[in-house]
Amino acid sequence: MATVLIVDDDPHTRRLVVAALAGRGHRVLEAGDGDAGLALIRDERPDVVLLDVQLPGLDGAEVCRRVKADPALGGTRVVVLTADSPTAAQRLADAAGADASLTKPFSPAHLLDLVERQAG
Repeated sequence: MATVLIVDDDPHTRRLVVAALAGRGHRVLEAGDGDAGLALIRDERPDVVLLDVQLPGLDGAEVCRRVKADPALGGTRVVVLTADSPTAAQRLADAAGADASLTKPFSPAHLLDLVERQAG
C-alpha cells in the first residue's frame, strides 16, 4: 500500500482523506500548512501528496513547484486539491507541475481511485 500525505488546512478534509485511505490500508500522514507539508515530504518521501492550493505559509502551487524541482523527490506524485472548476483546477495543476488535480468536494471512491492510480 502507498504512503499518502494530505496537506490541507481544513481538518474536516483531512479526516475524510484519512478515513477513506487508511480504511484501504494506506499509510496516511497529515499537515495543516504548506511549510509543514514540504518538511514532511522531504522527511517521509510519500508516494502521493494530496495538496490543497489555498494554504497558510507556502501555498500549494509553490510547494508543488519545489517538490517537482527537487531531484531527490522525483518519484513523488502530487495531486492538487482545489474548490475551483475542474478546468481551472487542471490549468493550475499543469502550471504548478502537478501530476493530477481533484476538485472539492470529492467522493471517497473517486479519491481512492485517483490515489491508487497515482501510486501505481
